[in-house]
Amino acid sequence: MAATSPLRNLEDEVLCSICLDYLRDPVTIDCGHVFCYHCIIKVCESARQPLYCSLCKTAFKKENIRHVWQMASLVENIWRMKVDEERQPREERPSEQRAEKLCGQHLEKLHYYCKDDQQILCVMCRESREHRHHAAVLLEKAAQPYRGKILNHLKILKGDRDRIQNFQSTGEDEIQALLAKFQSHKQDIASVFEQGHQFLREREQYLLEWLEGMEQELTEGKNSHVTKGSEEVVRLGTLISELEKKAQQPALELLQDPSDIISRYPRKKFWIEKPISPAIKKRTEEFSDKLLSLEKGLRGFHGKLIRDLEYKTMRIILNSQTANGYLSVSPNGKSMIFTGLWMNKHQHGQRFDPEPGVLGSKGFTWGKVYWEVKVDRIWWGAEEEEEAVKYRGGTRGVFGSSYLGGFIGITDGYSSPGYRDESEELEEEWSQENGIWPKFCMVGVARESVVRRGFLNFTPEEGFWTLQLSSAGVYICTSPEPLQILSYCPRQIGVALDYDGGKVTFTNARTEEFIYEFSSSFTGRIFPFLWLNCMRSRLTLRP
Repeated sequence: MAATSPLRNLEDEVLCSICLDYLRDPVTIDCGHVFCYHCIIKVCESARQPLYCSLCKTAFKKENIRHVWQMASLVENIWRMKVDEERQPREERPSEQRAEKLCGQHLEKLHYYCKDDQQILCVMCRESREHRHHAAVLLEKAAQPYRGKILNHLKILKGDRDRIQNFQSTGEDEIQALLAKFQSHKQDIASVFEQGHQFLREREQYLLEWLEGMEQELTEGKNSHVTKGSEEVVRLGTLISELEKKAQQPALELLQDPSDIISRYPRKKFWIEKPISPAIKKRTEEFSDKLLSLEKGLRGFHGKLIRDLEYKTMRIILNSQTANGYLSVSPNGKSMIFTGLWMNKHQHGQRFDPEPGVLGSKGFTWGKVYWEVKVDRIWWGAEEEEEAVKYRGGTRGVFGSSYLGGFIGITDGYSSPGYRDESEELEEEWSQENGIWPKFCMVGVARESVVRRGFLNFTPEEGFWTLQLSSAGVYICTSPEPLQILSYCPRQIGVALDYDGGKVTFTNARTEEFIYEFSSSFTGRIFPFLWLNCMRSRLTLRP
């Protein structure tokens, strides 16, 4: 950095510390410091007694203020030297001065700021007629308020920067903590699955060893059975050969000792064991039962794991404004019953009529969601369901896997199938009048834009993906004529909607047993859909 010029040093010595301008009518106080006369008088008039120097804080008296005429002459000489220097041609000035901005009119260095005109002035401009009577201060003094504003705003910006940096630091710490948690989860997943694999391998080895043991016993029994039978066949073959030779002897030789023929070739009693012992048969049946239990357990585990990990369980409520007038929706929107009597007097454009259907209040346009529908019906008894469990055929496992399995239902306090009262008669009469097959319900999903007036075909082409449930079993509605797929009807149906994958999967919610899966390409919003035309029955949404 270039050294400060001697004139600049002298200039600093003749500045008033109050107004930061050249001393005008300089005076001195008791401590020896020099100020402008008008500046110190203003201090005396505005300050309380005693008075203190603004530089050294020494007390002084107003009556001791004295003019310093020599200082006034020195200030004038320095000012003139300043003017002469600034009048010097620019190319003759030192390089640091040539770089400074100059007055465009006088080519002089800029020193002052005119508050009245808000202009930057040189010495010549300040003494001109235009600015002589204006309030002009040195540039440094004029810049102080602006510099203060800049410093204050700079402080605010630095605070914002620090807060952002702290936020970034905190965010990075949270991200790192979450990444570390993810790494821990990866280890947990690997550990849990390894334990599961080990458990399944052990169970697999246990069942294989059991099966190998039965194979070994069956093989040993087979060898014993074959050996004993072969020995008896050889013995009988020998006797038969001897007797055949005896039968071919001449009559003279044969009649020499006829009484000893049967006694010499007696028929011995022998026992041929059954090829499979009762113990092996019993153990085989036990093994088959355990294999079915394994399949049932894996089916339930498989279905529950996929549902919990991949699907979000939704709390569905019904939209009563879409419900047919014969349906009564509970106040909480979680269940509905078929009354057989027209309950709603006000017509809504969203309402199904005459079909006794209703939509859920929430539709879906993406994602995987799951909910359940509990079906309380009057026709099922515990005995009927046990028979269905015992005799029904194998079905595929949850979400497409092939398994066997069953479920056990409950009566829910309803009367036996033989009971008939006025409500049933009214229900059958209503169903026949409206051309609807009596005593069944439907669960599934429907497109928001489905037709809601008139009698409908509940097929995918019309925007419905549903199962038809009745005491006769479960039917799929893929055509105007329903197709039966189960001869029994579960009490609780799970509905899994994969909007992006274009799938609607139905399961037995109690056993996780797969029932049916629709594949389609969804457009628009898809809503839960229920349909019921049986009195003293209820459809309830879960959870």
